[in-house]
Order: sequence, then structure tokens, then C-alpha cells
Amino acid sequence: MALPPYSLNMKVVLNATIKLQFFASTSLSPIFRLHSFPATQFRHSSFKPNILGFHKGFSCRATMAGSSSSLSGQAKDEISLTDKENQIFERLLQVLCHFNLQTQLRVAGGWVRDKLLGKDSSDIDIALDDMMGKEFCEKVNEYLSFAGEEIQGIAVIQCNPDQSKHLETARMKLFGEWIDFVNLRSETYNKNSRIPTMEFGSAEQDAYRRDLTINSLFYNINKKSVEDFTGRGLSDLRSGKIVTPLPPKETFLDDPLRVLRAIRFGARFCFEMDEELKEAAASDEVRVALADKISRERIGDEIDLMIFGKHPVQAMTYIRSLQLFCVVFPLPSNSEPAALEGCDRLCIASVDAAWNLLELFGCTAFTDEQRRLYLYSALFYPLREIVYRDNKGKKIPVANYIFLNSLKLKVNDSKMVISLHNASESFISLIPSLTEIKTAEAGNRREKFDVTVTSKPRICAGLLLREIKSFWRVALLISTLSYPIDFDRAEVSEDKQLELGLRRNLFTTVESAIVRLGLENVWEMKPLVNGREIMTILQLKTGGPQVSEWQQKSLEWQLADPNRTSQQCLDWMRESHSKRSKLG
Repeated sequence: MALPPYSLNMKVVLNATIKLQFFASTSLSPIFRLHSFPATQFRHSSFKPNILGFHKGFSCRATMAGSSSSLSGQAKDEISLTDKENQIFERLLQVLCHFNLQTQLRVAGGWVRDKLLGKDSSDIDIALDDMMGKEFCEKVNEYLSFAGEEIQGIAVIQCNPDQSKHLETARMKLFGEWIDFVNLRSETYNKNSRIPTMEFGSAEQDAYRRDLTINSLFYNINKKSVEDFTGRGLSDLRSGKIVTPLPPKETFLDDPLRVLRAIRFGARFCFEMDEELKEAAASDEVRVALADKISRERIGDEIDLMIFGKHPVQAMTYIRSLQLFCVVFPLPSNSEPAALEGCDRLCIASVDAAWNLLELFGCTAFTDEQRRLYLYSALFYPLREIVYRDNKGKKIPVANYIFLNSLKLKVNDSKMVISLHNASESFISLIPSLTEIKTAEAGNRREKFDVTVTSKPRICAGLLLREIKSFWRVALLISTLSYPIDFDRAEVSEDKQLELGLRRNLFTTVESAIVRLGLENVWEMKPLVNGREIMTILQLKTGGPQVSEWQQKSLEWQLADPNRTSQQCLDWMRESHSKRSKLG
């Protein structure tokens, strides 16, 4: 499978050179302005590279994580167990003693890594060296019955290679915590498949078949000690390195999903990727394997975990730097216009700017789902005017294709991101009138505004918020990223914190104006008249376009003045309909 560059058939003409300016040693990157590059600079005049930016050029944080890790050097030498963990492990050892079993019980993977980093984890996966998970769970229940305790239900999760579930897993609750049990294994991969042949293996074989050295550590419950069979897990955890236990190219070709896992963990812990690993991940062979062997559902799951993580921009930057952007987010072949050259850089710059602005508001300003879709919206914002044709020839925004085909995420995700793009454009046109309302409030200090002054922006804002509902603040935040700000004769602002502060102030000003107008929950507003009342006034026996038209008119009439009543609305409709009838 040939993998052309993301923007192979899109060229920049004349002097439209996109420059990436790198700002080192800063946690803030500049905001990218909509008006920096007019559409006439590009071959496809309908495609506007409206990327958030400074007046001159583009800027984004686009380096691999080469600086010191936020967690490296903090790894402990030993694991400190909580009281609950002690209870669980002692119970498992009691089972071994009761049945005189020689089984070695090891906690594997993420729990060990997180505990060594001083983080709590409830994700306890027990690896068994001589039996299947279900068999051991049955032994646990036998012991519980012998001890006069309540036995626990056993859930068996069958292997599902298509979903990267290569071994059967048994699950049961102990002391209120779900514990997974699985046997140690070794793997043999077929050349043309990412689904391995699985066999019982030793702890060392199991460690080497894992994706990363930091995920290959075990905590031996029997011996109460950490085991590092690759000889690198502990040192890589301390130094903040992302390394594969086996040669990286071999590891990635066996299971290309490991490329995205390496990116996710590198971003999550701010760890530095091994140079050989980066070279392997960016190779044509691995890129082709990732596109051909990995289901789109699995890719979407990994991307979602990255977006939900604490360092989503770094994760997306890794994807681009490793030349995987076109593999992870492929566009349809019939895109109109063709993707802009370098649009992957613009997407990273856009989500970087969005993240920096979001950080100013704090983690509690938006819900997790609002934050997630805000970042997706920012990531695909540069592509918002590119469309493709569906089977019926209808033009659809490419964001829909990315969500439903490239990532296999929910239909509602696609709909909301497209709605956020559209709503943010509408907000941009509304911001001047809404900021004027806030300015008038500050100057006049009146309790109520003259409705004739505020009715038009109130109607427009009300209709917009009724469409986007509780995500209106997300759409407003996106719009403030691209809204042109006057820098008081300063041709270029190099102070990124200053610009971010100005955009935060713009957001809060417009937000306050909307609250002042009483629109913050306007989608919950009940119409003053219903369809049956409208049909009575229009003397109609059935509904239809006329009823829908008057429902919209009455809604706008109601939004113009929040103090209007149902009876006033009915009187207004009768008068308006009567006048129209006479004119007609």
C-alpha cells in the first residue's frame, strides 16, 4: 500500500510560504490568527487556511520530547502497598498455601510502573506461570467457601485478536476491587498478521513480548519484590525513556499498534523516545503495516486516550513528527479542495493554541467531554472547509469522514465537532455586538438594557445557543482563538502570555454578556405558543411549512424581549398574519 504525503497534490503558489517558528524553553505557544493568510495565496481559493496565529508566520510546539521528563528520576526502588493491596495479595497467598500450589503470582505491567512512579493504581493484573486465569479464580472460590466466606462471580473475557485481546482473561472481585488473572505467555508472529500464536511462557518471555520496557516490569507477590527481566525497565523508568524490549522495528512490525502506544505513553509521562524507536516508527514499512494491519477502531481508541490524557498536544506532535499523521487521520480521496500542503502542521498548531488557552481556565472550567470535543474541534479546525461527496453526491465536511472512517468514533462526536466549527464561525460575527453590550453595561451601570438596543444580538445569540446548547462555551472558546485582536499599533506581538490573556478576557467578556442577557440556558426556554395555537390563528387543519415558519418567527419575537407573555405573542401573531393576508 502506497502512502503519499498528507498533502501531495496541494501546492502553495507565489509567496505563500508557511513558516514554522520554534519557540524553545516555554510552555506557551503563540495563538494563530485567522486573518494572517488570505485565501488568494493558495491554489484553491475556497480553502482558507484560517489557522490561529501571530501576525507573521506560524508557530507551534513541534519538537520531540527531548527535554527532561517531568517524571524521570522519580521512580522508586520498591513498591509501597496500600492496606487494600496488602489484603488482596495476602488472600492470594493464602490460596496458594491452602492448596499447596507452587504458582508464582506476579502483578504485571501498568500497575507496577505507576506504583514505582508513586502513583496509585487500581488496575491489578495478575500473571500466572502454570495455569489459566479461570482455573485459579475457581481455586480462590474454593478457598472462600472453605473459609466460610461468600464466593465471587467469575467473568471470563474470551480472547479477541481483532481487538488486541490475545489471551483469555478471568476477572473477579476481591475486597471490592476487580482483579484480572491471565497466564504468562510467549508470542510468535506471522509475517502477514498482527495476531500472534500464543503459548504458555516464562516470565522473561512474557516481559520481552511486551510493548515497552517500562511496561515489562513485574511485582512478584510471593517474593514481595520487583522483577526486571529485560534489564532495562527500571533504568528506563528512572531516566524517562520510551524503549522497546526487543528491536523496535521487529516489535512494531509484529504489532504496529505498539507505535501508537509508545506515542501515548511518551506523551503521558513526558518521556523521551529512543532514537532507534523513532527511526523505526517513521519507516515506510511500519507506516504501511499500521495502515494495513490495525483496525480503525483500535487506532481510534488510542487517539481518544491521547486526547483524554494530560499532554494531548505532545501526543499529536509525536504523531506528526513520526510522519504518521496521514496514516492516523487519512482523508477521502475525493476531498474538495485537496488538502493544503503542511496542513498537518496547521492542525498541530491549532490544537496547541487551543490547549494553551484552555489551561488558563483550569481543569474544572469545562467537563471532560467538553474538553475532549474542544480539542478534537481545534485539531481539525484547519480542515473545516474541506468536504467530500458521499454515495449520494452530497458534500460532507471531512471531519465527518475522520471520525466515522479514520477513527471509527461515535456519530455524535462527528456531529458535535462539525456543529462547534459552524457555531464558532457564527460567534465570530456576533462578538463585536456582544462586547459592545458588555461595554455599555460597564459604562451605564443600568439594571436593565433597552430591549431595542439589545434585541438583535439577543435574538442571534439566542438562536445560536439553542442550536449548540450546553456546548456554547466550547464554541465561544474556539472562536476567541481565531478572532482578530487589536494590539494597539503593535505590528507583531511576541508576548504569547499577553495574547493568551487578551483572548481569555475576550471570552469572559462575551460570556458575561450572554449571562447578562439571560441566555446561558436559553435552549431550555419553552416557546410561548405551540403548533396547535399557530394552526388556529392561521386557520389550518394540518401542520406544514407555514407552521414551522411561524414557530421560528415567534421564537425570534420571544427572544427579542424576555418579558413578553404568551398572550402578547398570540396578539402579535394575529396582527401580523392579518397584515400579511391583506397584503397578499
